Amino acid sequence: MVTLEPLRADHADALLAFERENRAYFARTVPDRGDAFFTPAGFAARLQALLEEQHARVCRFHVVLGEDRELIGRVNLMELADGSAELGYRVGEQAAGRGVATAAVAQVCRLAATDYGLTSLTARTTLDNPASMRVLTRNGFTWVENITVGGQPGVRYVRRSLDASPDSP
Repeated sequence: MVTLEPLRADHADALLAFERENRAYFARTVPDRGDAFFTPAGFAARLQALLEEQHARVCRFHVVLGEDRELIGRVNLMELADGSAELGYRVGEQAAGRGVATAAVAQVCRLAATDYGLTSLTARTTLDNPASMRVLTRNGFTWVENITVGGQPGVRYVRRSLDASPDSP
């Protein structure tokens, strides 16, 4: 079982360790965040900016915690406006393939509807990330269009009617 917690300042050390540990793994399918992000000062500045965006209710950031309360992923809702947001997520290599991303996305979809008042979500992924595509389709997202993601071929998905289960029409 996984648990989502809203991102807080006291997640900083665990989150930086998670990002550093999984940097090469993530870079296989998403653009790298750059060297400055992984320095203590660079990470602190980025975390502060994220917390300010969250406080302004522009975005909602979450950490994903495993059964032992270890940080194993992130799931975020960005650009909240007009009842919609863009979903982004990443799960560490050690937790990959165990249903963590699917469960975390399902939880954030429920939060989006019940706590944040959203009615639809969009998401995008690169074509070379079939695991991410499966996570999205298992959570009721449908293909919208082919796009470019970080300079790579990708796809955009949407999920409308967040109050309905993924299995609903």
